[in-house]
Amino acid sequence: MDVDGFGSLEARARVHAALGDPGRLAIVDRLLMGDASPGELGQVLGMPTNLLAHHLKLLQEAGVVERRRSEGDRRRTYLRLIPRSLSGLVPATIRRAPRIVFVCTHNSARSQLAAALWGRASAVPAASAGTSPAPRVNPRVLALAARHDLDLARATTRHVDQTLRPGDLVVAVCDAAHEQLAGLDRLHWSIPDPVRAGSDEAFEQAYTDIADRVQRLAPAIRPPKE
Repeated sequence: MDVDGFGSLEARARVHAALGDPGRLAIVDRLLMGDASPGELGQVLGMPTNLLAHHLKLLQEAGVVERRRSEGDRRRTYLRLIPRSLSGLVPATIRRAPRIVFVCTHNSARSQLAAALWGRASAVPAASAGTSPAPRVNPRVLALAARHDLDLARATTRHVDQTLRPGDLVVAVCDAAHEQLAGLDRLHWSIPDPVRAGSDEAFEQAYTDIADRVQRLAPAIRPPKE
């Protein structure tokens, strides 16, 4: 069956051709773990702007990556992987961390869901925090969690400064938090704010996006070596 065109021979050939370069494979390896702006990719990979633009054009044309505008700084765009285009591909990079901390602005929705979902997928402990925590977890997130058998009944919000420990792997699950945490080593998941959208569909989409990303990242994160 051809699902959304990604199962056709032509589409598969385009993806194979797009990945047939070490530079483009390096871009995909980085985006498997989290989203990044073109500038961030160029810095991490040490790639000139014109070469990066060429590689990104081919990856976008093949349907491997897509762009979306930041909800924080509207001048920025972030690149994100389209995972169904790479069926069966798993992260090649292994990172070790004693704990993973998911951070969003208010610690009331996306970061709470991410930490709860991570607990199902990995033995590495997880926590969540916010750069400007709300007084409590959003009630719609509590209802969403209950529908998906996630226990957030006792969840509380915390500031990132009160949460982080040395060695933690930070994953910013919103654009604003990512941009506010400049200088801190982290991964970034550019997930639209369901609270801002205010619809049940937006909350379900955020849940699905986070759940998919957790499943992709979990195999690549291991506890520190003993």
